[in-house]
Amino acid sequence: MKHLIVGLGNIGAEYEHTRHNIGFDVVETLAREFDAAWKTEQLGSLASFRHKGRIFVLLKPSTYMNRSGKAVRYWLQQEKIEKNNLLVILDDLNLPFGKLRLRGKGSDGGHNGLKDIDQFIGGNDYARLRLGIGREFSQGRQVDYVLGEWNGEEEKLLPELLQKAADAAKAVGTIGLQHAMNQFNN
Repeated sequence: MKHLIVGLGNIGAEYEHTRHNIGFDVVETLAREFDAAWKTEQLGSLASFRHKGRIFVLLKPSTYMNRSGKAVRYWLQQEKIEKNNLLVILDDLNLPFGKLRLRGKGSDGGHNGLKDIDQFIGGNDYARLRLGIGREFSQGRQVDYVLGEWNGEEEKLLPELLQKAADAAKAVGTIGLQHAMNQFNN
């Protein structure tokens, strides 16, 4: 069985280590754990590994986050992966920093990356793992906050959060979405 794990983020050095790129950080954590090498391919960077009899294909779309749908649809088709074996990992302003929320479907919640994926793959009935980045910004400063780097306290807690999210992604593929939701939603 094959699973596509998509980390949402923006390409380019100026976006590395920003809150908005936490999806990229999670799939990079998975790749490191399994010594999976990244290859630059059409519409993204891919890595893959085997775990408990399953194949996990990791994708970092090379489109900007708000245009991720084309890459997701392309790699679902290329790898012949069903939509029910897709997991999208993204940042969420509406969750406190460190909180995980795993769901089997749902609204885009104003997240333009999810909105684009919904349009390209025909609906919102796919798993998503939202990672809380908090809302520590003043009126009108949302973009600066989301595209800003982690503060010192967040930086200390980030490795544990990334590992927990990586473990949740593996669990979706091995024990199934429902069990993973019971285990990881906090």
